Parts: sequence; C-alpha cells; structure tokens
Amino acid sequence: MNLIGIDIGGTKCAVILGSLDEKGDISIVDKRVYSTSEFHLPGKMIPQFISGINELLKKSNLVIKDITSVGISCGGPLDSKKGIILSPPNLPGWDEVHIVEQFERELGIPVAIQNDANACALAEWKFGAGRGTMNMVFLTFGTGMGAGLILDGNLYSGTNDNAGEVGHLRLDRMGPVGYGKSGSFEGFCSGGGIAQLARTMALEKLQMGEKVKFCNSIAELQNITAQSVAEAANGGDNLAKEIFEKCGTYLGNGLSVIIDILNPECIVLGSIFVRSANLLIKPMERAIAEESLPLARKVCRIVPAELEEKIGDIASLSVAANNIKTKS
Repeated sequence: MNLIGIDIGGTKCAVILGSLDEKGDISIVDKRVYSTSEFHLPGKMIPQFISGINELLKKSNLVIKDITSVGISCGGPLDSKKGIILSPPNLPGWDEVHIVEQFERELGIPVAIQNDANACALAEWKFGAGRGTMNMVFLTFGTGMGAGLILDGNLYSGTNDNAGEVGHLRLDRMGPVGYGKSGSFEGFCSGGGIAQLARTMALEKLQMGEKVKFCNSIAELQNITAQSVAEAANGGDNLAKEIFEKCGTYLGNGLSVIIDILNPECIVLGSIFVRSANLLIKPMERAIAEESLPLARKVCRIVPAELEEKIGDIASLSVAANNIKTKS
C-alpha cells in the first residue's frame, strides 16, 4: 500500500513517499525537502507539494492512482475534521487554508490532516515505543510541550481539536513562561522553558560574583539554550544539574496529572527526554511516586520516543494510514 506524507514545519517542509506492507510495517521510499522561507505562503508552497508528489511518483514508476491516501502533519491550531489550517504561529500567512479540499480536488484521492503532536502520537503508537497499547499519550517535549492522545485504540482530538494541550497546565504560581502562562507545564518542561529557568538561576549566581560554566557574563544570558545547559550538566556542573533536577520534578508533577486523569498504559516522551533522560528520570520518578495514584502509576510505562529523527516523516505517513482505518 503506497502512501504520501506531507510534513509542514515552520522552517522546513517535506513530501514523503512511503509504503505500508501486509505486516503493518511502514517504510520511507523517497522524499523531497523544502525550505518554508523559500516559498512562505500557501499559494506558493502547496503547488510545490503537488510538484514534489509528481516527482516522487515518476521516479518510482507510480501514478497517483497507485496512492491509497495522503496524510498531512502541521502545527496547530487547525480543524482536522474540516481539513483547515487555522493561523499557526510558526506559519504566518497560513490563515484559514482549506488544504485538504485543495489536495483532494487536485489529486482525487483521500487526504487527512492532524496537528503535529497528534501525528507523532499516531507514529509512536503504530510504529514506535507505543506499539501494542490501547491507551497511550505522546508528549512532544521539544520547543514546546504538547500531547497526542490515543484512547481505547483511537486518536482522540476533542471537540474542536484542542485535546492534549497539556502545555497550558499551570504547575506552579510562578515560573518560566510557556504557552502564555507563567509556571506552566510548557514553561518548566520545554527547550524554551529550560533556557528561561537557566537564565534566571544563572543571573542569581553572576550577580553574586560566582562563575557559571554555561554562561560567562550577564551580557551572554540570552545565549543560553537547553542544549548548552544539558552539556554542562553532563559535564558535572552543579547548577546545570540543579536546573534539570527542577525540570524533572515538574515533569513528574505534570505526568502525574495525566496518569491520574487518563490512566494510560504508556507515556512516550520525545525530543529533550530522548537526549537527556539520564538527567531527568530520577527527579521525575520521585515526583510521580509522590503525586500520582498508585494503581494508575503501577500500570503506566514512561519511555523515550523511538522514531527520533524519522518521526516527522513517519508521522505524516501515519496520518495517511490512520485515514484508511477511519474510513474503512
């Protein structure tokens, strides 16, 4: 079964040709990558996607009738039921874009769209760390903190595609700002949030005349990133380790809310957790032990995402595969 995936991001996009075999395994056959800034607006980008699809088909000696479904993964907000992209902050100018309708009119085959967290949840559920589960939560834990929910063996997106916006949960009265709220889950547990936390804690040290391994002066505070703090922590720096200790504690607090409300079998954590689990697991597990219900905690595995750098490609193909299941 041949599938097309389209991964739309703020800096780059990709068109992917994939194959789903009889065993249910998915593979990437070929792809085309584009710079979002090169074309920018949907009126220029969508024709590039169509052209990319035709190029991939020609190269593989296929025609559009050989494709079963097309899946689109894109940052929200969007309306997955109507197939409309609704002004994502990372895609200026993409306002009320009826992208599914445009692709179906152009290609004549079924097309579906999901926000990127939901698409990644489908990918990890079917082809990654969540295989074999009926109730799974995927957390992006990258630039931001969003979730995709698999409940009773189906993707759950809520009444108007706002299910899984866990980054907006307030975990403390004060703290780093994420998702428009200080002390939010995204504020404490995201790349931007870790950097904010590190800048505040580094400033305290620098103002007292102490040295900070990952920042030499107050003038360099804005250069701090989650990666630079992680490198310092892995090098044994106590302040950097303290920052990740705090992040891990709030991660555990946030996961406890999810565990108690949804009672999942598995929570899959992406990006930063994949790279820095060694810095986060102990404080995370301590917080979960203190905050979550024992019976729910006992049946929930917390694991890093498996698909890593392939997840964007597999995510869009997973939307296409899920579209077949939904319509069958």
